[in-house]
Amino acid sequence: MNPDDLQELRLALLARRTELLEEAGRTAQGMGDETEAFPDPTDRGSHEGERNLVLRIRDRERKLLSKVEEALERIDDGTYGLCEECGLAIGIGRLRARPVTTLCIECKAQAEARERPATR
Repeated sequence: MNPDDLQELRLALLARRTELLEEAGRTAQGMGDETEAFPDPTDRGSHEGERNLVLRIRDRERKLLSKVEEALERIDDGTYGLCEECGLAIGIGRLRARPVTTLCIECKAQAEARERPATR
């Protein structure tokens, strides 16, 4: 991978990290404003359902943030773009599509095949 590609991916990861942190901040701020009273139990249930959905989304984003941080660390230590399974370079197209990936396409396909339940 050339230095320009690496810098492009670093900037994409930094932008994604900023975006995830801003979303987390907005969610935390919004959760603190829970002073609304719901006289109708249906309205309260709908509100709770929406709140739970937002929290599940933020949990997924928290996990993604961790992967972004790990990818940035791999850039710094020089291991970014190398497959954790086979050690070969991950294609630049795959890294652009999913900058946090740790597996080349071949190893990822094999991992997914192992995860699929055997069908008869």
